[in-house]
Amino acid sequence: MASGLIAGLVVFVLASFVGFEVINKVPPTLHTPLMSGSNAISGIAVLGAILIAGQGNLSVTSILGTIAVALATINVVGGFLVTDRMLQMFKKKEVKA
Repeated sequence: MASGLIAGLVVFVLASFVGFEVINKVPPTLHTPLMSGSNAISGIAVLGAILIAGQGNLSVTSILGTIAVALATINVVGGFLVTDRMLQMFKKKEVKA
């Protein structure tokens, strides 16, 4: 049990470092398409968390699933708001006569 936890923590820390380095290397012109892709992945995470949280029994997994639903939903909504705001920058402004 302890070795599985340690292995999980090692994978988490390594994934965090790799993710941070990859995100920092992305040019600003690619942020909007990547945000859309990340929203899709977060949507899948919401569905998986709903399946775990909706098992009907009160256990640690269902509590963590409920927390995951809340956090992933916040991530999806925030991602869509940021993407929409970035796309608004590319729309032409109407000239008032």
